[in-house]
Amino acid sequence: MRRRDLLLSGLGAGTAATGLARPALAQGTPDVKWRMTSSFPKSLDTIFGTAQVFAKYVAEATDNRFQIQAFAAGEIVPGLQALDAVSSGALECCHTPTYFYIGKDPVLGFGTGLPFGPNARLQHSWWHFGGGAEIVNETLAKFNIISFAAGNSGTQMGGWFRKELKSLDDLQGLKFRIGGTGGNILARLGVVPQQIAPADIYPALERGTIDAVEFVGPYDDEKLGFAKVAKYYYFPGFWEGGAMLHACVNLEQWNRLPKHYQAVLRQAAEAANNWMLAKYDAVNAPALKRLIGRGTELRGFPPQVMEAAYEAAKAYYAEIAAQNPQFKRALDSLNDYLGEQYSWWQIGEYAYDSLMIRTRVRS
Repeated sequence: MRRRDLLLSGLGAGTAATGLARPALAQGTPDVKWRMTSSFPKSLDTIFGTAQVFAKYVAEATDNRFQIQAFAAGEIVPGLQALDAVSSGALECCHTPTYFYIGKDPVLGFGTGLPFGPNARLQHSWWHFGGGAEIVNETLAKFNIISFAAGNSGTQMGGWFRKELKSLDDLQGLKFRIGGTGGNILARLGVVPQQIAPADIYPALERGTIDAVEFVGPYDDEKLGFAKVAKYYYFPGFWEGGAMLHACVNLEQWNRLPKHYQAVLRQAAEAANNWMLAKYDAVNAPALKRLIGRGTELRGFPPQVMEAAYEAAKAYYAEIAAQNPQFKRALDSLNDYLGEQYSWWQIGEYAYDSLMIRTRVRS
């Protein structure tokens, strides 16, 4: 046998022995195409944009072999039906706040954050290190879903009101667009909560079907035009101290993914979570300045309203916990976690931020 033939035959034997004769990498990276519906319209470039960023990160990390196409609310299913579409298997995943679905189980409110609950950083910390992910995902598993933290708005505004709030009496009969657990609590103070999909809020406010609306914060609220029909802008949104959004995935689809695709999806969700919070931190302050410059009147909620809402929240949680063991487990977990964390937060973050805010005002 000639020398060249010997070399070639030896090369073939060597590559077969080491498993390099076949493209092993390609075999482990199948082509996967998913659809993700958002609960929000395309006009909200930060919230809907987070779904797009998430999909982009997944594609980049897999050389475009794992592709997720993001659809706005209404393109495939209405915004408030996103979780149902994933649960049934009609879609592989969605991007939504889990508190939209507390009618299925009140435990889902913890995924986004409870009224008078943690801020964005503490919500994220509890999710990963305080038991939040385990508890909420146990509940979501009943609906054939697993979720991953994938966005946070930070502390939200309290909303837009046609009339100024001066006391608790002004809440009586107030038709207020508010989502999640906050609506159940304010109902105890006389509010008539309305859960309306984002795309339908402005027309309802303009027609007078509702008297007030809360959504997210200055940047999104400016885009939605609420200032055109409501003058008073209240703070803080005590029902959303750090509202977390989720990439909710059909469990069967999740289990079919190769392990490294699962890892990519997890990390893409974390990266999208950071992107969304950073984006809101960048755009809310300029938007608020523009709104005030155009005549918006900024107001803090009257202390009487805040105190009454806090007491109503405690009573509501106690009632639900007495009926729902998983809710009690989540509530105890969150309260224990925050009880420990706030002792440090008061010394560290709160003291420092308060100092810097005072310094800014002096300068």
